[in-house]
Amino acid sequence: VQLQASGGGLVQAGGSLRLSCAASGRTFSNYDMGWFRQAPGLEREFVAGITRSGAMTYYADSVKGRFTISRDNAKNTVFLQMNSLKPEDTAVYYCARHISPRWDTVQAYDSWGRGTLVTVSS
Repeated sequence: VQLQASGGGLVQAGGSLRLSCAASGRTFSNYDMGWFRQAPGLEREFVAGITRSGAMTYYADSVKGRFTISRDNAKNTVFLQMNSLKPEDTAVYYCARHISPRWDTVQAYDSWGRGTLVTVSS
């Protein structure tokens, strides 16, 4: 599967952005998906995950209550709604396919798409 993230940009602290991740192929609904982010000089970190049906979602503590992951299997797209953004949310955001039981490690994912840059100004 090929993935392409979009929707990043520059936003003031307290603002909102909605990221999209479009997937190629006809089996998108068979995949659990996740969002990660990577700030300059830091390791890539887990942000949110969603099961193939959308019934279950998982979040990093740092974004819980502010970010919402969702998906539209008919459109082969997974979303990340980001509210109450903080300067520390500034990073390149990536989507990926979840392939192993753990949700919060880079090694549990493959098919990394090109990221989209989110910059939050104070």
